[in-house]
Amino acid sequence: MTTPFDPLQIRDVEIPNRLWMSPMCTYSADPAPELAGRPTDFHLAHYAARAAGGVGLAIVEATAVVPEGRISPFDLGLWSDDRTADFARVASALRDGGAVPGIQLAHAGRKASTDRPWAGGGVVAGPGEGGDGGDTGGHGWTPVGPGDVAFPGLKDPSELGTDEIAGVVTAFADAARRADEAGFDVVEIHAAHGYLLHSFLSPLTNHRTDGYGGGLENRARLVLEVVDAVRAVWPSGKPVLLRVSTTDWVAENDADDRESWTLEQTVQLAAWASQHGVDLVDASSGGNDVVPIPRTQGYQTDLAAILRREAPVLVGAVGRVDTPERARELLATGQADAVLVGRPLLRDPSWANHAAVALGAEPRFVEQYAYAL
Repeated sequence: MTTPFDPLQIRDVEIPNRLWMSPMCTYSADPAPELAGRPTDFHLAHYAARAAGGVGLAIVEATAVVPEGRISPFDLGLWSDDRTADFARVASALRDGGAVPGIQLAHAGRKASTDRPWAGGGVVAGPGEGGDGGDTGGHGWTPVGPGDVAFPGLKDPSELGTDEIAGVVTAFADAARRADEAGFDVVEIHAAHGYLLHSFLSPLTNHRTDGYGGGLENRARLVLEVVDAVRAVWPSGKPVLLRVSTTDWVAENDADDRESWTLEQTVQLAAWASQHGVDLVDASSGGNDVVPIPRTQGYQTDLAAILRREAPVLVGAVGRVDTPERARELLATGQADAVLVGRPLLRDPSWANHAAVALGAEPRFVEQYAYAL
């Protein structure tokens, strides 16, 4: 029976337990052009605390592969070599705290150029677009997507041409190379929550008629090209994760019967992704449309359990894993190979160590905190 404190070996990397820090945006980078995308002292302290708090893998929040791939001007980004050293400090702090350092690489697509959630999350005006811009300083830009259909309430995106799509693939590979140079041992490709890769996967948002649109194989083409490009530069002994939305929640809600992304399609994508070198699918949901999402305890982990049963790949479950007992249940019953914890770790950096105590396991204190034993 698998427990939260069993190690998990993926390729050459041993992750010391199965309680992992889910990537969560903190919107805390400086938007000034010369500082944009760089981790700050806040990021260093934030991630170091969770590593010291006992998580086995800590995945740094969505890190844009190009400047226009940020959700907001305050997001992290690894789009140039001169930012590698800034991220190396974070990777080193995670390792020093006892966690395997991971990073999520992302492109926000048509949901880009928005403000921080606590500032309302609205559209950020770009130069000459009017509006006071608040503390964003007019640092907005035009988002991009598979077509020109906007996410409700946000800017109209510019449709990516095939040459631009190739540029996105290259940008993911370049960012992965930098992440390896910075010392990260796990990379996660973000293909969920309505951001660029998810918007290509879903027929709800992908109406293209070229090789990147139409049937599932074409809609999955960009994701698999990104996986291939990342795998080509990422060391063969290091894991590649893929975060997906298992459903748009449209089929479950929409009386108009619009075509959308579903769990059945996710199972097929996971099988293909595994063949292309993905080691674990991080199973989230939603984000591609404004629809009701049930917030029951198993609303998302139940879908992860089906994916684990039907797809030939490791699966991480995330969503409403609020207690150590819930994490234990998901692992003991084979519903997931690891659990990713979000909000509880925002409330308590040492949630994983407290979970160990609650479940009768040994907490993992760094030497500097040994007096706490």
